[in-house]
Amino acid sequence: MITVATLGPRKSHAWLAATRYATGAAIDLYPHTKALLEAFVSGKANLVIVPVYNTREGENKPYFRLFEKIKSGYWIDNIVLPSNVSLGALFPGEDISDLRILIGNQAVFKQCEEYLGNILPDVTLMGVHDVEQAVREIREEQRSGYGVLSGEELLSSLGLAVLERDVAPHNRTRYAVLGPELAVSTGYDATALISEPLDDRVGMLVDILSEFTRRGINILDMRSENDIKTQKLQVYFEVEGHIQDEVIKSAVTHIENRVIGQSDALRLLGSFPRVDMRTKYIKSFGFVGTGAMSRWFADRLEREGYRVLFSGRSTELRPEEMIPQVDVLVICVPISVTVDTINKYAPLLSDGKALILLAGESETTVERALAVTSPGVEVMLVHNLWGPQAATMKDKNAVVVRTARSGRFCGEFEAFLYKHGADIYHDSAEKHDLLMGIGQKLPTVISVALAMTLDMNNITAEDIAGHCTLTSLYPILAMARVHSQNPRTYAEIMSTSGESRKIVQDFAENLKKVLAMADESDIENLSDLIHLNADRLTEDFLKARMHQAKAVDEVLGRMI
Repeated sequence: MITVATLGPRKSHAWLAATRYATGAAIDLYPHTKALLEAFVSGKANLVIVPVYNTREGENKPYFRLFEKIKSGYWIDNIVLPSNVSLGALFPGEDISDLRILIGNQAVFKQCEEYLGNILPDVTLMGVHDVEQAVREIREEQRSGYGVLSGEELLSSLGLAVLERDVAPHNRTRYAVLGPELAVSTGYDATALISEPLDDRVGMLVDILSEFTRRGINILDMRSENDIKTQKLQVYFEVEGHIQDEVIKSAVTHIENRVIGQSDALRLLGSFPRVDMRTKYIKSFGFVGTGAMSRWFADRLEREGYRVLFSGRSTELRPEEMIPQVDVLVICVPISVTVDTINKYAPLLSDGKALILLAGESETTVERALAVTSPGVEVMLVHNLWGPQAATMKDKNAVVVRTARSGRFCGEFEAFLYKHGADIYHDSAEKHDLLMGIGQKLPTVISVALAMTLDMNNITAEDIAGHCTLTSLYPILAMARVHSQNPRTYAEIMSTSGESRKIVQDFAENLKKVLAMADESDIENLSDLIHLNADRLTEDFLKARMHQAKAVDEVLGRMI
């Protein structure tokens, strides 16, 4: 039989966690962490379950020092339980106003600080390791005016009258499970590492963190404190991924060899299924559209623990079958068929679900989505300004068009974008399309017209390379980008309607005016026009863009 060691007494929160995690196992209870550690190291217990984080108390530092002392075994799993703390009286007939002394452990007192400060500010707190033993002794002595703060299960098992339930709401505790062997990868894991005491060096911590972030590894938790003996810095990390993942191994190796310059500078505490202390409302996503962008998003959603289904022309699973199975329907299809796809499948969503449109055109698509879905369906549009070749969302722009029906499902998807580093901008549907005329449609139209102009005048690529300045090279680079990727994508961008069309039309009219002034050699008015444009653009905007342009010039200058 498996033996699980944890902190007592019976019916305590730790005991409940152990019984919940290992049903049918023998539960050995210990009064403090020193005895718990000795049981694990000596092999008396197969598993150890110990609290490491509480939503009200924060991290439990004494227990993280426990990891430092364990040189064999690993952190292999977690269990998260609500810590419903209640207030009980030792003797019948007593109420809150009769209490003078409260019994409990120090962790519970910390979790209930708000309640104690508001309701029982003058009561004396008696911190004990063994609540059960303390209650027994006080009862034997018939001392009145004592109350107990603990879980309702323990209070009931001791025969105490419960005066008030759940005195610390939103109180949950994370318990670490320690075992002898490293846990296998599940595909939705986290890895905990702790550094050896580190020598001082300017920028050491920043350099360590950057090795994770530049590889797209999310840091779930990070703390630093001085080693008690040496007073040198020690750092604890918890990152997404399993230690056997190549990207995690690469980061650890690089940090040890290049950043710290000390082999074995990071000690593996363990890898385990990832824990979400925050509430997730979405369990599943369904994609209509099986293209590269759908797969790109789906891969990252699956790594966040969501179930993902696909339906499209190439799949056996039809949208009509998939939609009832998912919480959120994502439509990610070419711009030209987005509205038709919405009309066909969005009405199949029932109340309490969400529709997210991954689309480049907003006004028409959002309007149709709101028109054909039930009022109880959430609706939101997301325009990701990157393609499936991008390694991460970090520092990429995402435009979010929320509607009056964007609720908690939509908020959770937006939080997913934010977590992965996207720069999020909120627009109305009309403003989005107008700005996309500037950001996408107009540059694409110019690039296609420029390529046609080169061909009409028999200008070759060699001619361009020999006669362009760095500044005049910018539109050439944009032209090359458009013509070296999927032409259908750019054709659909140029074919968008709504406010983006106005931008191109206005540009065409203004181009005619500028050309007329240039043909007449109206230098004074052209110069005044440039000054006027500069004033409208603002000095701050121009300085920021010039800073970017100089950085691009530096790179281009090295390549020419």
